This record gives sequence, structure tokens and C-alpha cells, in this order.
Amino acid sequence: MNIKNTFSKNILLLVNLFTLLVKSIFIALEKIIEKITQYRNRKGYTYENMADELHITQAAYRKIETGETKLSLERFFRIAEILETPITEFLELEKDVFNQYNHDNENVYQQKIDNFHQENKEVYQELIKAKDEQIALLKELLLKK
Repeated sequence: MNIKNTFSKNILLLVNLFTLLVKSIFIALEKIIEKITQYRNRKGYTYENMADELHITQAAYRKIETGETKLSLERFFRIAEILETPITEFLELEKDVFNQYNHDNENVYQQKIDNFHQENKEVYQELIKAKDEQIALLKELLLKK
């Protein structure tokens, strides 16, 4: 196997996987924004109501919901507060919450498990495969020295 071709192939694979991860992040952000719109509509709030609460213009708020402006974490928390909705609702974490009790020191830990791992299992497997190929390539290079 040609080392240069293997290396190039792995770089291409990593670039493709990175692109897939970036797309996944954008899809997740789009889902959050869709949920914000849904909850805003359920509450009967308009762009104007939300903009007033956030101390921004109506046009600026519209740009958040249309994705023209990035949604900052601070603003996301404030929107959740305005809509009186837990952040976990927007992130879809509620369905996967497990409580773990540590009876030794009587502290309660809440562990939130998202479906992220399962949804991206294929991506992880490809990344692991690429890592293994890189390790094999580096070992081969070391043996030649």
C-alpha cells in the first residue's frame, strides 16, 4: 500500500467527517431555532414582544429566528427565560435524564444523556477507522527509519 495515497485518503476522510460534523451542528441549531419559534407562537408572543424583552429591535430578533444572526448562548438562555421554558426542552434532553445517587456523601448527581452518541455513531466509527489507519501509517514510517 502506498503510504502517500493512504495518508491522502485519510486526510480526505477526515475532511469529509469534519464537514459532516459541522452540518450536524447546523442542523441541531436549526432545530433549536424552530423550537424557539414554536414556543413563541404557543405563548402568543410576536417578534415585537420578544425584541422588547431582549432589548433589541424587532428586525434583529427576526434575524435570530431566520438564522441570519447567530444565536449567542447568553441570548439563548434569555429567550428560554422569556418563554418560561427549560433549556432542556429546546435541546431535547428531558427524555434522557437519569438520576444517580451517591449514598456515601448523600450528594445527588443528575446525569443527562443525550442521543447524540447514537445519532452520530457512524461518524464516530469513521473517525476511529481513520485514526487506526493513521496509527498504522505512522508505525510503518517508524519501522522504515
